Amino acid sequence: MHFGMTEEQEMIVSTVRSFVENEIYPHEAMVERTGQVPQEIGDDIKRKAIDLGFYACNFPESVGGAGLSHLDFALVERELGRGSMALNHFFGRPQNILMACEGEQVEKYLLPAVRGEKMDALAMTEPDAGSDVRGMKCTARPDGDDWVVNGSKHFISGAEHADFFIVFVATGVDETPRGPKKRITTFLVDRGTPGFEIRDGYNSVSHKGYKNYTLYFDNCRLPKEQILGEVDGGFAVMNTWLYATRLTVAAMSVGRARRCFDFALNYAAERKQFGQPIGKFQGVSFQIADMITEIDAADLLTLSAAWRLDNDMPANREIASAKLYATEMLGRVTDTTLQIFGGMGLMDDFPIERFWRDARVERIWDGTSEIQRHIISRNLLRPLGA
Repeated sequence: MHFGMTEEQEMIVSTVRSFVENEIYPHEAMVERTGQVPQEIGDDIKRKAIDLGFYACNFPESVGGAGLSHLDFALVERELGRGSMALNHFFGRPQNILMACEGEQVEKYLLPAVRGEKMDALAMTEPDAGSDVRGMKCTARPDGDDWVVNGSKHFISGAEHADFFIVFVATGVDETPRGPKKRITTFLVDRGTPGFEIRDGYNSVSHKGYKNYTLYFDNCRLPKEQILGEVDGGFAVMNTWLYATRLTVAAMSVGRARRCFDFALNYAAERKQFGQPIGKFQGVSFQIADMITEIDAADLLTLSAAWRLDNDMPANREIASAKLYATEMLGRVTDTTLQIFGGMGLMDDFPIERFWRDARVERIWDGTSEIQRHIISRNLLRPLGA
């Protein structure tokens, strides 16, 4: 393992960071104030990402993507993490799960998503099925060559821009020694499908402008051609493509922590109390030291997990560790930065209070900290029969 970046990776980091600073930062205050991303701004960000050759950079060259490795893509996400989620959404990283498309699905969904002609949204979470995916109540029953879907999903990000949705639905139940176990199937659902409705979701304090929506299915009829993967094969599709999204959350958390840390470092050097910079006091300087140590540790943990994926090594535990540590680190760094700023940290004159609020959700979505700890401990204990 090499701990330095190649010339190409340094170029990737420099290019994406410059993009975020020039195309994302200038609009952040407006998005925070209004809770909206004007369509023309989103379209402009998308067009510029396409022109740079970074749109859908997480997809292989065989389907029109940039073909970045997991490590290279983690570097991209780390830099994007510095900016507003609502705005960098348009940088364009379609769900890798679309690589499971077959036949006509390739031309209808996969390739348009990679080219930026269509946008997707992932729909898995329900009011009573968050971490407990198999507890989902949204169901589909076969009816001839069709499937009829009923139920709802919530906390669906990006739904307002999505042309189609990747929806996980219960399609059966198996009786096991540990009780009923639902079978899951993945469907591709187009916006505007009869019986499918998109409604406003909740007003979140984290990531203003990056909205969530609720989806409702009322006898929504889908042809069998809309199944992604196999019937009852939703978990196979999920486990093949989705687990690495936790690595994305970890990488973005590292990037956001580094941006927040820069504010803390500069403020500690410039702000004076008792006739000297507050960074001269151990109460502040030791916090600076602790923050950068934790950020570096989270960074290396995240990049190491990505490196393992690139080298076909088991990485499930390592990804869970990266997601757990990086997101909790971000919470500590944003809180400490706010403390260093004192009362001004809570004022919207600085983005610190935004970083602080935004950080909180990272320990919840894409698998809570508790779920990550479960994955890690299970991976260690199962081989020992525990």
